[in-house]
Amino acid sequence: MPFHRRGVLAAASLAVPALLTSGRDAAAQAAPAAAPFHRFRVGALTVTVVTDGTALRPDATRGLVVNASREQVAAAMQAAGIAGTAIRNPYNVTFVEGPAGLVALDAGTGGFPNTDTGTLHANMRAAGLDPARVTRIVFTHFHGDHIGGLTGGDGAAVFPQAALAVPEREWSFWTDAGEESRATEARRPAFANVRRRFAPYAERITRFGPDAEVAPGIRAVASNGHSPGHTSFLIHDGNAQALVLGDAITTPMFFIANPEWYPIFDMDPPMAVETRKRLLDRAASERMPVVGYHFDMPATGRVERAGMGYRLVPATA
Repeated sequence: MPFHRRGVLAAASLAVPALLTSGRDAAAQAAPAAAPFHRFRVGALTVTVVTDGTALRPDATRGLVVNASREQVAAAMQAAGIAGTAIRNPYNVTFVEGPAGLVALDAGTGGFPNTDTGTLHANMRAAGLDPARVTRIVFTHFHGDHIGGLTGGDGAAVFPQAALAVPEREWSFWTDAGEESRATEARRPAFANVRRRFAPYAERITRFGPDAEVAPGIRAVASNGHSPGHTSFLIHDGNAQALVLGDAITTPMFFIANPEWYPIFDMDPPMAVETRKRLLDRAASERMPVVGYHFDMPATGRVERAGMGYRLVPATA
């Protein structure tokens, strides 16, 4: 299925809205400080979701949801109890501690796009997690806010002990010289960013396919559409399970409540919508917790059917 041109152009900006600003620029939408991490169990596995900070979009009614009117988007925000047009865009990394040691699902922003992000390591330490203990980093996809935390300002690896596992299809797309040559000038920096961020780990990268067990208790779940090889992850132990969504589903008040809506960052919108519906149906049917990379902390909750869509019931403990 061909990639949607508008979504591809959006990916060139590394999946961060051009209008995102520091939270200090919109104090009216400031919320009480949330805990920097949320911890829960999946069987014998310990799952810790750690925030890497937040950015703020000052007007979510313009340009974020491609196939809904400004009035529809504003109504969804009002229904969610948000006054005005600004919304927060959080960034959260999930860690799983089990037989493989400490496994990270994505690497965080590395401080991109603003000074209110890049707090991952400080918040890891608050959660009792040492970046040097991360044995493996497994990726949902390669947009900049998910891989930026691989390297520091000097270009060196910041997870010195970690091996990397990447989705085969995602790796093939972003490392394809032909794809890069056909890319618009605006999109081309995303390819260079992939090369730069992964370079210090070159000898420690393995690729995996759909349904692969990427670490004990962590299984890949194909969720293409947001990007060519986007992958979600099922954390499981016995009958216990939780689904880490990545960017297959973001901003619950928009894309959980209205799964047929799609954000400008989905590179293949029809496929992304199909993926979203499948994941939401599975999460609701199997009553499993979900974790969202761009959900407000605790970034974890359960999905329930609600009218023509769904709703997220956030975790409370």
